[in-house]
Amino acid sequence: MFSKFLSVVLVCGLVLSVSPAKAQQKEYIGAAKCKICHNKPPQGEQYNKWAASKHSKAMQSLKGDEAKDPKCLKCHSTAAGLTLSDTQTITVAEGVSCESCHGPGSAYKSPAVMKDQAKSIAAGMIIPDEKLCKKCHNAESPNFKGFDYKAYSAKIAHPNPAKAQ
Repeated sequence: MFSKFLSVVLVCGLVLSVSPAKAQQKEYIGAAKCKICHNKPPQGEQYNKWAASKHSKAMQSLKGDEAKDPKCLKCHSTAAGLTLSDTQTITVAEGVSCESCHGPGSAYKSPAVMKDQAKSIAAGMIIPDEKLCKKCHNAESPNFKGFDYKAYSAKIAHPNPAKAQ
């Protein structure tokens, strides 16, 4: 009797440990993982465009105690403030990375999903808009001098030319 009870408890524990909620949890993968596919000239070299941008260098712009201040970190690093699991490969040092704008990439990173924008969005990819940008580009920043969404989004545009055909 006790062994049947123990078996049931073990099976229930196993089922609960691989629950659908845990399996569907979206994780941050970091810019290095995005680079694998988004660094090829035919696809638009999005990684290189990001790496040359102020977003990738956002942590370097913080001085002294600012680099530890949660009020600064929330906009200068995608990874800052996150509780990361051992499987997440994003770092604070990469600054404002792909996933600040596009959301955690674990569920939409596969080429099969990324080939179809609707599938990517269904899997959690975000298409950034002005509202998303203004979460950081706003008067709360001590260096804020206004934000022209149209002009600034043109500066960071990184389209995939292969999809424009």
